[in-house]
Amino acid sequence: MDNRAPGTPETPDSADGPGEPGRSYAEPPPLPLAGLTVVAVEQAVSAPFATRQLADLGARVIKVERPDGGDFARGYDTAAGGMASHFVWANRGKESLALDLKDPRGREVLHGLLADADVFVQNLAQGAAARLGLDAAALCARYPRLVAVDISGYGPEGPYAHKRAYDMLVQCEAGLVSVTGTPERPVKAGIPAADIAAAMYAFSGVLAALLRRGTTGRGGPVEVSMLDALAEWMGHPLHHTMHGGEQPVRTGLAHAVIAPYDAYATADGDRVLLSVQNDREWRRLALMVLERPDLAEDPAYATNAARTRGREKTDAVVAEALGRLGADEAIGRLEAAGIACARLNSVARLAAHPQLEARDRWREVTSPVGPLRALLPPIVLPGGPQPCMGAVPGLGEHTDALLRALGMTDAQVSALRRDGVIA
Repeated sequence: MDNRAPGTPETPDSADGPGEPGRSYAEPPPLPLAGLTVVAVEQAVSAPFATRQLADLGARVIKVERPDGGDFARGYDTAAGGMASHFVWANRGKESLALDLKDPRGREVLHGLLADADVFVQNLAQGAAARLGLDAAALCARYPRLVAVDISGYGPEGPYAHKRAYDMLVQCEAGLVSVTGTPERPVKAGIPAADIAAAMYAFSGVLAALLRRGTTGRGGPVEVSMLDALAEWMGHPLHHTMHGGEQPVRTGLAHAVIAPYDAYATADGDRVLLSVQNDREWRRLALMVLERPDLAEDPAYATNAARTRGREKTDAVVAEALGRLGADEAIGRLEAAGIACARLNSVARLAAHPQLEARDRWREVTSPVGPLRALLPPIVLPGGPQPCMGAVPGLGEHTDALLRALGMTDAQVSALRRDGVIA
């Protein structure tokens, strides 16, 4: 049976065409979420980063912000050419609507947008969305095709439901900090791990709910909590502790049960990490990198169990050998020996990483302060169109256009602005 639309030309079979195996296309398919509209009442990181993923894949994302300053992440710093680095990272490709949702007229505007929206995402303080009638359950009852996402710190019920839930606090509650750092001192992750975890589960939850809507015709609520998301990411230490009875110790860059596995200083001031996974690799390391053939079969080093028991001696011989080499020479020897290795890069070095450059992973996005460099999103669709890396919006940049699209007159828009309902 031919399901092509009338007039659709046949396309020749091709073993390497994009999309369906054995089929090629005259034009690449559209971005997966093209034609979908997302409305987000969002702030900080978790919800904005989730909806940015949707925007990158082609969805129209309307970001609703407070008129008096907007998303408070706009004020975190001014490092990105005068804009906040968090905000630039998590909010490209969106339209900004500055709207006071405490005013009934503001909520009326929001419902005008929701009537035609596919997805709604919010991460207001626990209970705030429900007080405004904007919780997922209420909205899905009113708009049956809507996928509505509530992102919270600890979930909608339980003794922690109303606790403040900043990223660092959730990292602590989830035990991540207890397994991160050195034996002497726990440390939080250097990125907002709880926010990012919640964002990515919200993103995948939206995609799953949209697939379900394609089958049933109905959207439905999606709930994600930062604690639930990060607790899932704690799977290895959690299961190790629950089933083995002992929490993994903090080891800095080292490994609790493998040696050598650490970062070692080189002669030019860099640090090189290496990981010896088995005894065959140790022998190659001893012969080709350390230039100590006597250590290849020495009982004190020949097995991982022995190297781990004598970790200080193991690390000392590796450190002494690498300390005579520059980082480039050390990496070259390790790679020639088939030993897993890496540089301990700074963030500045990441920004100039040769692998990202070679794979053409950088683009420029526009913003109110001019063009800004940004990475392509990690999801690659070979043979398809480039991700939609739209501009970073100014606060309220799209307010007038959105209200006029809802049918408001200039006089009505001016009245809302005069009363502080919009900005």
